[in-house]
Amino acid sequence: MTAPLLRVRGLTKKYGEVTVLEGVDLDVAPGRALALRGRNGAGKSTLLRCVTGADEPTSGTVELDGSPVDERSVRVRRDVAAVTDDLDFFPDLSVVEHLDLLARAHRVDDAEALVDEVLEEVRLVAQAAQLPGTLSSGQRRRLALASAFVRPRRLLVLDEPEARLDRPGLAWLVERLRREKVDGLGILLASHDPDLVAAVADDVLDLDALGTPEPPVSSEP
Repeated sequence: MTAPLLRVRGLTKKYGEVTVLEGVDLDVAPGRALALRGRNGAGKSTLLRCVTGADEPTSGTVELDGSPVDERSVRVRRDVAAVTDDLDFFPDLSVVEHLDLLARAHRVDDAEALVDEVLEEVRLVAQAAQLPGTLSSGQRRRLALASAFVRPRRLLVLDEPEARLDRPGLAWLVERLRREKVDGLGILLASHDPDLVAAVADDVLDLDALGTPEPPVSSEP
C-alpha cells in the first residue's frame, strides 16, 4: 500500500471557546484525491488552512511525507500548492507578469513557455496584459488556479476551486485535476459541487459527521 503523502491525525481547532474541528483524521496518497464535504461553517476552510500551515491546530498533527507541516519550511512551500478564497495577487503586476514571477521564483525550467501554455489552458490569453483588479470574478478564479499550475507541486490544496467557473470551466477543471492525479499528485479539496466531487475524488470525508472517508457516488466521465 502506498504511504500517504499527507497524514492528519486528531486535528482539533478551537477559536476561544468555540470548537470548529475536533479529532479529524485523513490521509491523501500520491495519485489520489480526497474531497471534504459539509455545510457552511463545518470547518472545511479551517482544515485546509491547518493543512497548508497557514493556521495552527489547537491539537493533533499534520504531516507531509512524515514530517510536520511548517509554513516556513522550504520543502512545504515547494511541494504544497494551495488555491483558497483569500489568495492575494500582486496588484501592480499584469496577469502574465504575476504568473511569470511565480514560475521563475520556483525555478521552473522554461518558465515563459509554461506560463504561455497555462494561460492558453485557463483561457486568459486575451487578459494577459491586464491587472488582476480589472478581471471578472471568474477570470480571477482562473488566475488563482493558473498560479498553482505554473509552479512545482506534489500536493494540491483547493478550497471550492469550482467557484465562479462556468460549465466549460468546470469541465476543464475536472479534466485538469484528473491529469494531476495521473501525474502522481495528491489532491485535497473542499467542494459543494457533487459533479466535481464524483468525477475527481477517490474518497470523501463528511465533516458534518466526521465519518470515515467513503467512496464518492460514481459519475460518468
